[in-house]
Amino acid sequence: MPGNLADLSATELLRLYRARQASPVEVVRDVLKRIEERDGRLNAFRLVDGKCALADARASESRWTRGAPMGALDGVPVSVKDVLLTKGWSTLWGSKLTRPDQPWDEDAPAVARLREAGAVLVGKTNTSEFHWKTVTDSLLTGITRNPWNPALTPGGSCGGAAVAVATGMGALAVGTDGGGSIRVPAAFTGVFGMKPTFGRVAQYPAGAFGTMAHVGPFARTVADAALLLGVIARLDDRDPWALPADSRDYADGLDAGVQGLKLAFSSDLGFAEVDPEVARVVADAVKVFAEAGAVVEETSPGFADTRATFETLGFPGIAASVARFSEEQKQQMDPGLVAVAKEGTRVGMMNYMAAQRARDALALNMSRFHRAYDLLLTPTVPIAAFAAGQDVPDPARQKRWTEWAPFSYPFNLTRQPAASLPCGFTADGRPVGLQVVGPLYADALVLRAARAFERARPFRMPGAGA
Repeated sequence: MPGNLADLSATELLRLYRARQASPVEVVRDVLKRIEERDGRLNAFRLVDGKCALADARASESRWTRGAPMGALDGVPVSVKDVLLTKGWSTLWGSKLTRPDQPWDEDAPAVARLREAGAVLVGKTNTSEFHWKTVTDSLLTGITRNPWNPALTPGGSCGGAAVAVATGMGALAVGTDGGGSIRVPAAFTGVFGMKPTFGRVAQYPAGAFGTMAHVGPFARTVADAALLLGVIARLDDRDPWALPADSRDYADGLDAGVQGLKLAFSSDLGFAEVDPEVARVVADAVKVFAEAGAVVEETSPGFADTRATFETLGFPGIAASVARFSEEQKQQMDPGLVAVAKEGTRVGMMNYMAAQRARDALALNMSRFHRAYDLLLTPTVPIAAFAAGQDVPDPARQKRWTEWAPFSYPFNLTRQPAASLPCGFTADGRPVGLQVVGPLYADALVLRAARAFERARPFRMPGAGA
């Protein structure tokens, strides 16, 4: 048996449970010890409930002893982003203004599916306030830090989830992605994160980013992400936008490879400025697909920067999320959030409708593009992680995250599945992410391509010094 069970993947843990070589109780104890050892420095969690986790682990242990596991994740420790309702725990959305003293008697769809599968919930991970930006800090919980270098940001808004998975503070995590909130921290921390097709995982209640927001998995391996997606991709009648029930096992065909697939590689989407070192790492990573038998062509999908469209559609949703608070209360909010909300109130109906038409045109453009190409490969982020506690890498010339993350939000506008996989490091040891984008509903193909890459270049997590 390995020295620390916290370092094992979910699929490895399940194999040990089946063979009676490890117990969920032993695993959860190791995970809670890891949280105690490392989270004081990294600040991934807002809430950890060790008592509840151990009780659930004991129940799981009993089921495994009887040979009657509850579901596909029985006994696997999982964390949940603090924007997903979780029965018995407060959900504060990273804000000091959310009242903790209210009934917390309902699970979000993804959380309900985790419980039904026997997962052991260990806690709620940190997010930016009302998940508005792609770094993770708030006046409620402070700054979440990168396990590869705590002076750096892990990205966001799911920074806590990414850090937890990277460091063994839970084998899996569930997050949300309204403009890059899964993929950016996955890239900055060197884990696998996926935004499935919109509606693949049901949501309730809807967040600020509405029909641009996706729920998806973080994991240390692609197989683990496929396992988690298969659990949470179930119909829930509280979400009117949810796709029909999906009963597929995403592990099926995962190792089929990319032989014969036609892949497009765009180093800059035709308009983005990319750090030369990131560009070099990503270009080298793309060679893996060609070596594995795919046909790779360097081309761009033919759209301009979508930042204005994304902000015009997204900022009014943020404004609506904070509209219930008084001006006095907003003094206790992230100033950047307040500024974006103010911009959102100034978006007129005609501008909003024009942005919606631009969104439709972008989706049509990508549908046509995927007639020729099975998948699109890009950098996940054009830079590597920068200083923690900042919204932007260069405050002298940048105001907000949409200026430095142009590869992620276009595919929230189009609702396509997209994943970030760790593909290498800068010279100073910062992880770099490669984004794999698929046509609508091709979640399994995105996972299959990511797995082909992982088989050629296994992912590496931060060491014990994190």
